[in-house]
Amino acid sequence: MSDLRAELTESLDEAEWEWLIPHVQRDAVILVALELNLVDVGVAIANDNTASVQQWISEQLITKPTTIQVGEWNGDPLSGLPQRNKRFNTLIVQPYVLVQEIITA
Repeated sequence: MSDLRAELTESLDEAEWEWLIPHVQRDAVILVALELNLVDVGVAIANDNTASVQQWISEQLITKPTTIQVGEWNGDPLSGLPQRNKRFNTLIVQPYVLVQEIITA
């Protein structure tokens, strides 16, 4: 298991919202709450740890992006503020792409 953790840690990356759009369109993106460790979630999913995953789902700590979030990330034409430069920490655990928003001050 430590090999998996090391492999996933090495696979952590950043991605721009635009790069994630095709994965959202195929319903493969899982949004991970900031209070969770992305690698911990990846390890739990890869090891089929349903107890942890179900708990996170029930607590809404891992979710699919909502249409409202996707709209915000695509940019709101009414506000004139494009959000397509939004960045995420990402981790691929086939067939999913786990993402966490990078919050900038």
